[in-house]
Amino acid sequence: MQILITAGGTREYIDPVRFISNASSGKMGYALARAALKAGHKVTLISASDLQPPVGMDFVGVDSAEDMFNAVKKFFLKCDCLIMAAAVADYTPVRPAKTKIRKTGKPLTIKLKPTVDILRWAVAHKNSKFGILNSKFRPRRLVVGFALEDRNLQLNAEKKLKEKNLDMIIANTPDAIGSDKSTVYIRTPDSPWTIIQDASKRIIARKIISISERLISGN
Repeated sequence: MQILITAGGTREYIDPVRFISNASSGKMGYALARAALKAGHKVTLISASDLQPPVGMDFVGVDSAEDMFNAVKKFFLKCDCLIMAAAVADYTPVRPAKTKIRKTGKPLTIKLKPTVDILRWAVAHKNSKFGILNSKFRPRRLVVGFALEDRNLQLNAEKKLKEKNLDMIIANTPDAIGSDKSTVYIRTPDSPWTIIQDASKRIIARKIISISERLISGN
């Protein structure tokens, strides 16, 4: 299986030296990439993280949400499964300054615009052409998403699963950010919630890859 994984938090530049970002470390995405490699799959990792790229996979470094979207578009039709573990910014500055914004002591207003919904785009195109394992008998490509929720976790994650027509959703809380361990809630459209409590991201990643394998094989 050819697996495309995104990781890290994107940077949306206000000017050449300042940006809006989030606290995502990229650890979950990198754990997924390692687990997929260990399971014998081919991996392309698109990362906005400063972590050291794992050996043995194709690596694409990006900064902004637009960069990540362009990279996903480039590799998506070659993959059998996209796992969007990255924390992609929802908004980006309308007009980033071309030079450093000087401090004036006065309030500063920055106008933001929505970024492209990469997951929604991927779902809309997931049956375009075929991935390595796909054929005319099984036009199947998986799109897997993450949901970081600070309240109504399962309710909001299930809403995202249905509204974006995902094949799998992995939900967690802000406690997972930067941590080596996490509690996650995993669901597919045809299965109840699977809860993995206080486990290493390596173990969680192996479970996600295993479920992805079962989904794409139809078992």
